[in-house]
Amino acid sequence: MTVQTDSAGASRSPLPPSSAIDFASSALPSPIAAPGTLTVLDITKFFSETSGGIRTYLLAKAAYVQQRPSLRQVLLVPGPEDALSESGGVRCYRLRGPRIPFDPSYRFLLATRTTRRLVEHERPDLIEVGSPWFVPWVARHANRRLTAPTVWFYHTHFPAIIGAHRPDVPAWRRRAGQAAWRYARHLASRHRAVLVASESIAADLEREGVSNVIRIRLGVDLHTFHPARKARRQEVRARLGLPDGPLAIYAGRFTEEKQLETVLTAWPSVARECGGHLVMVGAGPREGLLRSGAPASVSWIPYLRDRAELADLLAAADIYVAPGPAETFGLSPLEAMASGTPVLSVAAGGCSDHVRLSRAGALYPPGDAESLASAASHLLASDLDLFGRRARAFAENRHAWPDALDTVFAAYRQVLGRV
Repeated sequence: MTVQTDSAGASRSPLPPSSAIDFASSALPSPIAAPGTLTVLDITKFFSETSGGIRTYLLAKAAYVQQRPSLRQVLLVPGPEDALSESGGVRCYRLRGPRIPFDPSYRFLLATRTTRRLVEHERPDLIEVGSPWFVPWVARHANRRLTAPTVWFYHTHFPAIIGAHRPDVPAWRRRAGQAAWRYARHLASRHRAVLVASESIAADLEREGVSNVIRIRLGVDLHTFHPARKARRQEVRARLGLPDGPLAIYAGRFTEEKQLETVLTAWPSVARECGGHLVMVGAGPREGLLRSGAPASVSWIPYLRDRAELADLLAAADIYVAPGPAETFGLSPLEAMASGTPVLSVAAGGCSDHVRLSRAGALYPPGDAESLASAASHLLASDLDLFGRRARAFAENRHAWPDALDTVFAAYRQVLGRV
């Protein structure tokens, strides 16, 4: 399975543009399910034009479903207005919701009556909840009469983000983190299973008493993200005003849990040691703060909507920096690996699994800027071609989207007793 591309090579969404509709009063289209099909309903608030891994996963799942007549997918996600789109066995309902004040790229999904109407209308075989806050309870209310089995996809390692076991945060945050673990256990108990894409994160959950974990895999578009793009690296760098020397990249959201301050603190040492330059690609609520303290050896590029453009930039870099210790998988680092670019990762969370299993990069302790600087300088001076080949082989052998989504639908069938 590959993501569709247009004539210029830019990836296209498997969903067509949405049409406005009033879900409270308008007639709905016939349910998308058909006899003999498996219909999954995905509900999450983490879906916006500048969101990252969760949107990528849901759209990859849509493309997977469209190629399999025995499957159906319904998406319930927030948007600026009520809207509907449909294509090839996939239907997306956008429910009008207000922006989240502290992160306006996302919106609340609070339309409980509309959600209930849509769930009862579509009658899915299974519901996948993709957010830990508010959405699980909206989904639970909507599912009260239907009682379809539900699974929770653990996309956000929120106890770790809050600071459950972090010595560098105030005691009140550690206590809040422990309360978050209690909430996570409670939420897990309300679902048939918790889907987890990282061995490290699965181990954290099981250690904290979550017993209904099912391990699955996520994937990467091996066609769009490919080492062949490295042939254009000089052209790409010149077009973006990036230097010819050692180049590292981070691509993602600028949020607290990514611990980007550690990277920016370390980077002057990397620049002195080996002339390394860092390019930060993305957007997020901490962008202004991060930019204000950034050294001169750092460049900034806004969020890239064009996946082909992002793939060119990932291939043009020498290494990818993944500093977030609470990543539940690490789709962006995996896209870099598929592009033949090694990864420097914090030694915690889902991305560290990629580096350990692939031997295509280096690790450093969480929050340790000195170790990060040393590891980055060493990696930039190493055999990057060898590490790049290992990175690509890892992506090909373990994380092709069709194979990864096979594990997701196998988990659904396990929950439904259809194995």
